[in-house]
Amino acid sequence: MYLDLNFVDGQSWAEKTAAKMRELAVEHCEQLRDCNRTGTFPATIYREMGSRGWVGPVTPTEFGGLGGRIAEYCLVCEEAAKLNLPSPQISVQGQQWLLRWGTADQQARYLGGIATGTTIFSESISEHGSASSLRDLKTKAIRDGTDWIVTGEKTHVNLGHQSDVTLVYANAEGYGLTAFLVDTALPGVTSKQTDPVGLRMLPTADMRFDGVRIPQDAVLGEPGLGMDTFLTTFNVSRLGNASELIGYAERALAHGISYAQSRQVGQSMVAEYQGIQWTVADLYASLFAASLSRDHAAHIADSGRDPALATSIAKKLAIDAAERCVNDVFALIGSYGLYENTDFAQLMSDVKVYRIAGGSLEVLRNFIARRVLKSDTYGAMR
Repeated sequence: MYLDLNFVDGQSWAEKTAAKMRELAVEHCEQLRDCNRTGTFPATIYREMGSRGWVGPVTPTEFGGLGGRIAEYCLVCEEAAKLNLPSPQISVQGQQWLLRWGTADQQARYLGGIATGTTIFSESISEHGSASSLRDLKTKAIRDGTDWIVTGEKTHVNLGHQSDVTLVYANAEGYGLTAFLVDTALPGVTSKQTDPVGLRMLPTADMRFDGVRIPQDAVLGEPGLGMDTFLTTFNVSRLGNASELIGYAERALAHGISYAQSRQVGQSMVAEYQGIQWTVADLYASLFAASLSRDHAAHIADSGRDPALATSIAKKLAIDAAERCVNDVFALIGSYGLYENTDFAQLMSDVKVYRIAGGSLEVLRNFIARRVLKSDTYGAMR
């Protein structure tokens, strides 16, 4: 539900792209269901999406991307979630990192492949015991001549087992938090796929880096600027999260309305009952509000202004709308949604993952509250 997004090629591009994505999803419907059930990354479908620019919406056309902005990024993520296509979210984060911080050599080596889906990117950030604190990361990078030696373990790495290159956040000797581009074929890099409850087409992995030697030109940005590289990307990538949550909510609500209009109880259709109509109205209103907030945040990000507060609010509202839509529609359809051949188990699990991943609801609430409380105007309220 993109109500106020400004696309480079106009609204007609959005309509045509949504239609083409739907065609691809319908064509591979059964394969996508199987991949979600088994926790398998649909690499061939992903590459097809990449060839059409849907994996690289923010990357310039000379690198094989779509040449769009944050608005295009939001549309692609929303439609992918709505249609049960594999999410380009992880890849787009990698592209944003390279576009903002990468050297010309790094961009030439990685950007085109990541944007077209032929090079799989992952981000190795989370660790057991570090929670949301990057300062508590235990992975180390030690100097050895001009090289770096990286040692540590990471967890919750989407596409870690499938990735060709991973961005590792480590505490670099003498500098502090630093991001490193690490080719996963290097000696000392190992991965073990894990079994997440949601986002199963982007399976997670535990990653181990056992004395991995990487050259100094593998540093993204500069040594010690890890927090800067992290925030500039994650403050925007929340809009990808929000867009997918909106897509999940749309899918759930559309299923619920279709069921209510076709299911007869007594002499009336379910949708004719006032209580059901109130549910539909409340869910649609929450989805509408989340979409407007997401679109507003996209405008701010595309204008070059600090998007952190707006994207945090957008993701919070999207979490609220998606959880409410999925839960209330599940109650509306009753026993129809209890089976694996419907979308509801997947939708409930995927929404719960995004309640945590990319900035948990509690972290977002803490950040919003701090910004409001520190403002002389209480966030423009006086």
